[in-house]
Amino acid sequence: MSKYSSQFLSILDERGFIHQMSDADGLDQLAAKGEAIAYVGYDCTAPSLHIGNFLSMMMLYWLQQSGNKPIALMGGGTTMVGDPSGKDETRAIRTVEDIEANKASIRGVFAKVLQFGDGKADAIMVDNAEWLLKLGYIEMLRDVGRHFSVNRMLTMDSVRLRLEREQEMSFIEFNYMVCQSYDYVELARRYGCNLQMGGSDQWGNIVNGVDLGRRMGTHQLYALTTPLLTTASGEKMGKTAQGAVWLNAEQFSAYDFWQYWRNTEDADVGRFLKLFTTLPLNEITRLEALKGHEINDAKVVLANEATALLHGREAAEAAERTARETFAEGAASAGLPTFDVSASELSDGLGLLAALVRAGLAPSNSEARRAIKGGAVKINGEAVNDERLALSGEHLDDGVIKLSMGKKRHALLKAG
Repeated sequence: MSKYSSQFLSILDERGFIHQMSDADGLDQLAAKGEAIAYVGYDCTAPSLHIGNFLSMMMLYWLQQSGNKPIALMGGGTTMVGDPSGKDETRAIRTVEDIEANKASIRGVFAKVLQFGDGKADAIMVDNAEWLLKLGYIEMLRDVGRHFSVNRMLTMDSVRLRLEREQEMSFIEFNYMVCQSYDYVELARRYGCNLQMGGSDQWGNIVNGVDLGRRMGTHQLYALTTPLLTTASGEKMGKTAQGAVWLNAEQFSAYDFWQYWRNTEDADVGRFLKLFTTLPLNEITRLEALKGHEINDAKVVLANEATALLHGREAAEAAERTARETFAEGAASAGLPTFDVSASELSDGLGLLAALVRAGLAPSNSEARRAIKGGAVKINGEAVNDERLALSGEHLDDGVIKLSMGKKRHALLKAG
């Protein structure tokens, strides 16, 4: 039996979402009455969100399912500043045009997880550029900045760890926590927001927002963070040989997304089913108890359910079908990620190293070279060991060339 009275915190607790929380009793009572209004902020540093953002999106999902209201905050303003958390170098300054383009690309993914509208528990999406870009510098220093202690700011992990590693921190980055804290105050005033959620690395920033709200006269504010996402082997979750696991299909195909979950380590299956699917807990308990080869059945369920949430059930079923045809039947399935090459490139000879990078199977020529030397690369199912090999029309099979990296990663090059 859960130690919480609210459905929201009970679900988060049972599924492993909770790392730190301020005033658990107060938040529990608020959520039990359907009066929790929570936000998560998403900066627009790339055209897509990633796996770490998926975790917080699932928190917003369960918040809404329990009758409370979610707010997705787009960081049109804070992206111009740059969050220093977990970084050794200053983030690249992005233009307004880049931020707007990224914001537009990101927005669509939320409609797949949350229900937007005008109802009490319907989600809303807002942009902190609405208030941050209108603030005058002296006004910000006088009305907000005076509530911050530089001594305390220097103890925050986002600042302290950077300085301990003797890495420079710009003045604009130092102000990020001030901007994020002020976001919380504005959301409290405008929308009645009373809870900010995020990853464990955001705890200091979120607590600063709670404190700023108290100093600036808002209602009681709360904080809740999730654990750091790592795999059972201790690696940071969400990284592949291709790079980050993006949520937009344009940056990371539904098939690759499905494969990412299918390749989950055995020890992580139960935990990821709880965090990244909406399956009932009794079904998850049954799946994570599977042993030996049967654990692969649970991984397929995980891949299907996680993919269906973001890309739709049809895309998930197509990915499973493609994987089955590719791996079980050894076919060059048309459902694999496909990349176009021109006839002129093949007539001139397309270097295998460049082809592997273009197909997303290797992040660089050097990584591709190592894979070839290690015997991990195949062309149309045949192993190759010549890194200087050039692909030509002779390699075409029904108009495509199937490239493979290891046993589980494949792509097609299609002649245009």
